[in-house]
Amino acid sequence: MPRKNVGLRTLATAAALAATAALAGCTAQAATAPPADGKSSAAPRATEATPSASESGSADPSQSPSASPSTSTPAPKVLMAQGAKGEQVRELQARLAQIGWFDDRPTGSYGPVTTTAVKGFQAKRGVPATGSTDTVTWQKLLGMTTKPTREELDGKEVEKPRAKPDPRCMTGRVMCISKTTRTLSWMVDGKVLSTMDVRFGSQYTPTREGQFNVGWKSRDHVSTIYHTPMPYAMFFSGGQAVHYSSDFAARGYNGASHGCVNVRDKGKIAALFDQVRGGDKVVIYW
Repeated sequence: MPRKNVGLRTLATAAALAATAALAGCTAQAATAPPADGKSSAAPRATEATPSASESGSADPSQSPSASPSTSTPAPKVLMAQGAKGEQVRELQARLAQIGWFDDRPTGSYGPVTTTAVKGFQAKRGVPATGSTDTVTWQKLLGMTTKPTREELDGKEVEKPRAKPDPRCMTGRVMCISKTTRTLSWMVDGKVLSTMDVRFGSQYTPTREGQFNVGWKSRDHVSTIYHTPMPYAMFFSGGQAVHYSSDFAARGYNGASHGCVNVRDKGKIAALFDQVRGGDKVVIYW
């Protein structure tokens, strides 16, 4: 019996190690990406997806136990919804693009892509995800973005607001990666040297958050799990790495990775690869 128990424990340990190895992989692009709807690929935190009483319009039962529908807080006024057209819709699309929720060119037409982008923005911030832009949604968006330039409204460029660097990014050599603005900033001693768009894993294969270090680099890496190219890969946590993604370059935020941090600008990631050294910090944060 003791020898049989030892054998069972050995088999269980081997199975656990095999499972850990299988979960450590990553690929240059998702084999089955989320719907092409402009939705953020980063998994939302539970605290952000829970509406507050003030945002959802629900009354506090401890303060108004006998509140009737006639005295409840009225629903926010809808400013724009699917089917709407005009310059305000174009501004909405340009502002959503600034924070990575709208990856198409602003058209001024409120279609399915815009509706899905608004739903994602609302759900992430605890606002009822109706897909229609009401006064609460609009005010939150105005507070997070800047007035679009003519170039942004025409879809020629996107001016993303700068993310406030995490305090851990302010010393040393750091790839400072914000899940809020979906950007990677290469920083040395608190100074930003370059910034680029990034894409993360889906809700089923999320990109880990925290502070890591670059373990090793591989210029022409190919995933050993998914057999897909991962050029300019800089591994920081198991099989997760920062690397170039041709899928991200082609489809934008309509896809997702299997946990890696995708970069779509090949020139920028190539230059970053040459500057980053083993042991440099990687900070991924909201």
